Formats: sequence, C-alpha cells, structure tokens
Amino acid sequence: MVQFDLFGEVEQKLHERTKQREQEAARPRPTPAAQRRKRKTFPGDPHRHAVEVAENVIAAWFSHYGGNRMDVPIGTIAALSFFREPLVADWLLTLEPAQLPQLLREIWGTQWLTRPDLIEVARPLHDWVEEDPDEHQLRAVQAVIHTAIYNGLFDLTAGDDPYERSEADVLSPLLTGLRHKSDKKWRGEYHTPASVSDLMAEILIRDTTHGLTIREPALGSGGMFRSVAQALRDRGLDPHDYTWLGNDIDRLATACAAVNAITWDLGPKTAIWCANSLATEDAGLAEALAQRSAVIQHRNAVVEQALFERKARRLLGALDQLLEGAAA
Repeated sequence: MVQFDLFGEVEQKLHERTKQREQEAARPRPTPAAQRRKRKTFPGDPHRHAVEVAENVIAAWFSHYGGNRMDVPIGTIAALSFFREPLVADWLLTLEPAQLPQLLREIWGTQWLTRPDLIEVARPLHDWVEEDPDEHQLRAVQAVIHTAIYNGLFDLTAGDDPYERSEADVLSPLLTGLRHKSDKKWRGEYHTPASVSDLMAEILIRDTTHGLTIREPALGSGGMFRSVAQALRDRGLDPHDYTWLGNDIDRLATACAAVNAITWDLGPKTAIWCANSLATEDAGLAEALAQRSAVIQHRNAVVEQALFERKARRLLGALDQLLEGAAA
C-alpha cells in the first residue's frame, strides 16, 4: 500500500503550483488538454450544475463497470466535498488507483477528528474503503474523481464561504440517480426540489430568535436544512446559533445529510440519525443524542491518549539524550 502524508504533500504541491503559475503568467503557452476540459463552461444555476456533476459521475461509474454499489461513488464524491482548496484538483489527477484508499482513509479520518458524530452517521459512505477494494473497482473510483473534477465539483464545494457551498446539494441528485426507479418507489423516496424547499424556507422562517430548533423528520440528504440555512444567512444570521435535528429512514440518505451538514457548515449543534419517524414517540431522538454524546466522548479519549503518547515519546527521547550525554 502506498503511504503518504496527505496534507504535507498537498502543501508542497500547492507551493510548486503557485511558483509555476507565476512563471507562466509572463508568457502565453498552449493550454493542456486536461486544463481545457477543466475550464469548460458550467451552468450558471448551481442546482443545474450539481445535477450535471451527478449525471456525469454516474455515467463514468457505470462506463468503467464499477458495479451496482451506490456507496462507493457517493462516498468518493462525499470525500472530495471536504476539500476547501480548488487547486488540490491538479494533485488529485496525478494519483494512481492504488493510492486512492489511503487518500480516502486520511480524508475521512481527518474529518472524524473534528466531527466524529457526523462522520459516524456517514459510515455507510466510507466503510467500503476498509474492505480493500480491488484494482478494477479502484479504476472506476479514479474515473469518478476525474469526472467530478472535470465537471467542476470544486466550484460548488471547495469555496471558503459556506454560503457559496450551500447553494446546491450535489449528493442528492447522485443518490437519486444511482437508485433504481422501483427502489425509489418502494421507499417512497422523492427528494423535494431545491426551488420548492427554498420557497418553503422563505415562508416558514419568520421567527429568527437565536436558540430555535429546526426539526426535519423526513430529512433525505438535507435539502430543507440547506434552504433554511441560506434563508438565515440572507437575514444576516448564523446557522451556528440554531439547533438542527433531522432523521430519515434511509441510511444512505442520512449519511449524505451528515456530509452535507459539514459542507454547509450548519454548526456544532447538529444531530442527524437514521430512524423511522412513525415508529416511536420521539423518532429515536433520545437514543440518537445519547449515541452522539458517546461518539464525541470516544473521540476526546482517543485524542487525549494520542497527546499523552506524544508527550511520553518526547520525554523518553529527551531522557535518552540525557543518558547519552552522561555516558560520554
């Protein structure tokens, strides 16, 4: 397995890329084919753009015989949506299929350190990485990554401003597009169009008092949360000041919603879980909050242990140097 330091290598690549661009700025050069593809014209409507990304990713997945697993292509796009630097695209295009599992593990692991509760809910999207995917499947994953980059995924998800990142939901059309029509009918899964949820948010968000709770018992991939968050931001309000509670009966849908909650920066007071809203009185809220608390406590214990081990290694290193000096 190829090992590498993701963020160290990214930083080096970005530095080299910056220097290269400064040198190229002084003289015109023919544009490489890959660059021409990345500079294609994208739809001005973010929702249409998100659909285009999803459609092309689905086509790439099936044309490379990726199989009927939905979690692999959706999980790959979900992982890419965590990047906040568009220039990382140039580096991603250089990676070989064998390097992708380690890359994806590092992406999900890094996010787990900051939002373990949401990454745990998103487990259906990243468990497959630990299954040691074969080379054939990894080539399909590579095709998904290249297609997403060429079709402007990072234009939708990699910006610093959460308002811009919240203009569209890329995972929703990907989820519904990969799911068989009969499966959607059996599940009763029909995601609310963005234009409808935006209008509903504008009508419903009247009382914007800090501390209110936004509750969605049929969350899907989180489209209603996105619309409400944008409506709050349009009023100069911060979604971090609100509590977001959402559940859905579909595990893949709630996994997508958990990833979107990070992308859209809904804030620390967000709880998402998989449950049937009609099965219990509280739709599983109490259990979900208890599990969320346990996951965060586990993360804190892991970080505390890692810091202790780091300090212990430094102490032992200093002691070794002291003993070597005394022996000399």
